[in-house]
Amino acid sequence: MRLLPTRPSILLLTATALGVGFASCGGKSQPPVESPGEDPAPPPPVASQEEVEVLLCDGQTKASFPVGTSPTTIAGALMDEWMSKNPNAYWEVEERERHTLAPSADNSELVGRVHGQSYGQINEQDVALWRAETERAALAGSAVFHDAQALGSTIGVSCDMCHPHAANTHPETYPKYQVQLGRVALLRDMINWCIEHPVRGKPLASDDPRLRAMEAHIYAQRKGKELNYGKR
Repeated sequence: MRLLPTRPSILLLTATALGVGFASCGGKSQPPVESPGEDPAPPPPVASQEEVEVLLCDGQTKASFPVGTSPTTIAGALMDEWMSKNPNAYWEVEERERHTLAPSADNSELVGRVHGQSYGQINEQDVALWRAETERAALAGSAVFHDAQALGSTIGVSCDMCHPHAANTHPETYPKYQVQLGRVALLRDMINWCIEHPVRGKPLASDDPRLRAMEAHIYAQRKGKELNYGKR
């Protein structure tokens, strides 16, 4: 499963100040005239090869560069290094572009309120975190829903082949009696039935991240539907 590689929300480049010295001269200099008996003049100093270490805000990616290296060159080199270690860093953006996701509820009206002992006073960061993490769970489910390999299919079938964008899944009607199972089923029971039969894979454990993510995705796609458990 290619899930859940996370990326830093913003990569900030931090470095020790890069000091560069510049010198200019107005004309050609003449070689010094040596007086008889004097020692020859010492050779000019060799340019310093001093380097500076630059660290990304992930606290791990770093490299050394000669003093005077262009900031653009430094940033590019470090970002290339980071991307090589995190090839799926932009999976959320890519999943949003490929498949529609209903947005999570807007809880901004709660900012400034006191919400029990668990949260204390709610701030904008709390609301942003709730939304980001909830949508990430639904996006992870979308990635599995559309990927036969992630589902463990033995015949190359994914959920979206029968349910484009999680259509006709009706999570709002569960729990309900399901004829295929011969008993009352939860949404996750039907997900596993589909994995085992049309998809021809192995059922997922109740705590499997793929199963939890697919539940999140299916519920997200039915946002706004009234709960009506048991409806056929």
